[in-house]
Amino acid sequence: MKIGGFDINNSSRVFIIAELSANHGKDLEVAKETVRAAKRAGADAIKLQTYTPDSMTLDVQSEYFMIKGGTIWDGSYFYDLYEEASLPWEWHKEIFEVAKEEGLECFSTPFDFKAVDLLEKLDTPAYKIASLEIVDIPLIKYVASKGKPIIMSTGIANEEDIELALAACREMGNNDIALLKCTSAYPAKIEEANLITIKDYVEKYNIISGLSDHTMGALVPTVSVAMGAKIIEKHFILDKSIGGPDASFSMDEKEFREMVYQVRQAELAIGKVSYELTDDMVNSRRFSRSLFIAENMKKGDVINEENLRAVRPGDGIHPKNYEKILGKIVNCDLEKGTPMKLEYLA
Repeated sequence: MKIGGFDINNSSRVFIIAELSANHGKDLEVAKETVRAAKRAGADAIKLQTYTPDSMTLDVQSEYFMIKGGTIWDGSYFYDLYEEASLPWEWHKEIFEVAKEEGLECFSTPFDFKAVDLLEKLDTPAYKIASLEIVDIPLIKYVASKGKPIIMSTGIANEEDIELALAACREMGNNDIALLKCTSAYPAKIEEANLITIKDYVEKYNIISGLSDHTMGALVPTVSVAMGAKIIEKHFILDKSIGGPDASFSMDEKEFREMVYQVRQAELAIGKVSYELTDDMVNSRRFSRSLFIAENMKKGDVINEENLRAVRPGDGIHPKNYEKILGKIVNCDLEKGTPMKLEYLA
């Protein structure tokens, strides 16, 4: 999977996405500065969401359309929330341009066919399917038909939902797919992250896997690297004082930069399978055990368990020789503390 200039398949670096979401405060300058801040914080990409309240829901104020269930948005109506959170479509072109100037990949999550058409005009390098839209098979097919990489979050998806979504992409001849483990709670509980599923996605579905994270802090994204995550997405905000629907579980520039640092350190720690010794490891071998003369010996003495021991440091011969030379005779006088060498044997 290649998104713009970033080859996710062949990179040793995780592809880190800063999710703008609703963190623009209905101010274009805030949105543009958020893109610049994401670059400063170490993101590889900025992701938008492309919808209108009418493409998301109906403007009806009834019990059906009121948010409830223990979310941070309880008591609001769907239409009002999406009206507040939506990114004006006329801003998209300018935000894409700022991202390009900053060297960030820029793409979006479309929520209907018209949004896809807009993003095609902007030459989006990829598409994201939101967790709640993974069941929208017609939308997924339309997105897949554009032949661009598709990243899908699985926050509310069971196995059947995932398999239907993957089949929809592949039916359109699009196999350039990534699945992001996601918990659709805002914020999400750390014990519900179930990061081992990231590995399972790769093994079960033969796709790229990663994380779309709603937990607080950098722990879950950092650990996800060890589970094989190749993509990490996290909500990003310029300043939490802006407020808005997603502010409480979004990272500011300082927090995001720290997360990026931790992720990059995790990459270094994981490294590669290797049995070669580094220079430091070679130097440290001097402090490992080797065979030393443990008592003063005279020429002709027999080597036994009292006068030969495996001790630190490593200047004598390898301890693997211990049993082989027990009972042998030494050909010279040897002081206690002399590193044993094979040339001392008669």
